Amino acid sequence: MRVEPEPVVKDLREESRGYLRTETLLVLALSLGASGVSALISFIGSLTKPGGLKDQAATLNGSYAPGRPWLDLSWQLFGIASALVPVLLVAHLLTREGAPGLRTLGFDRTRPLFDLSRGALVAAGIGSAGLAFYLAARATGFNLTVVPEALPDVWWKFPVLILSALQNSVVEEAIVLAYLLRRLDQLGWSPTASLLASSALRGSYHLYQGIGGFIGNMVMGMVFVLAYRRWGRVGPLVVAHALLDIVAFGGYALLAGKVGWLPTP
Repeated sequence: MRVEPEPVVKDLREESRGYLRTETLLVLALSLGASGVSALISFIGSLTKPGGLKDQAATLNGSYAPGRPWLDLSWQLFGIASALVPVLLVAHLLTREGAPGLRTLGFDRTRPLFDLSRGALVAAGIGSAGLAFYLAARATGFNLTVVPEALPDVWWKFPVLILSALQNSVVEEAIVLAYLLRRLDQLGWSPTASLLASSALRGSYHLYQGIGGFIGNMVMGMVFVLAYRRWGRVGPLVVAHALLDIVAFGGYALLAGKVGWLPTP
């Protein structure tokens, strides 16, 4: 009697895990994963350039059209808006998964006082330590001179800097912190492995600033992961990151060249 082979049944769980792995890699490739590769290439260029790292500058917010303020403003707003598209993609993917979009990551307006208070505390603690670490890293030759802003003195300068800070905070915390941790959890990664992966990725796309930028942001990433795990909300970390960048961008614009302790190119 001939025995027919049993039909091959796909492991739906493994198929789902494969889908999530591919999705995660694509989201990172369209956003901060690509930024990490770009930062590595930039860092290699800085290392191989004559002179020390501290004699080179890394500009965060520069002009796209010098001498043409309205065109420059258009490019600035376009850059900020287009950088947020991966966050919208993440929200769409989470909704297709059956989750309520970014709300499932704790990015909503349900607990504003909690988000603002916790975010301000985190920003205060990391901000002072981060500045001290940057100054030390630059002094020892491990970091480029970071220029947070080099925009022209026009009426839209500070509004654009604030929008840039908000965009940075939303993109980084929604993708590298909340979304990535959710996907790694679903893929069965351990909490320690997820912490290291998220933190290393955060450090990687700051490598263009030098070794100090990589290490400092990786440590910051670890703190943010632990806080996110504890609170279950990314909102406070978005607030903290936004405050850090607003102070860095605006403070540099107001103090550069006026105080001796703040490095300038």
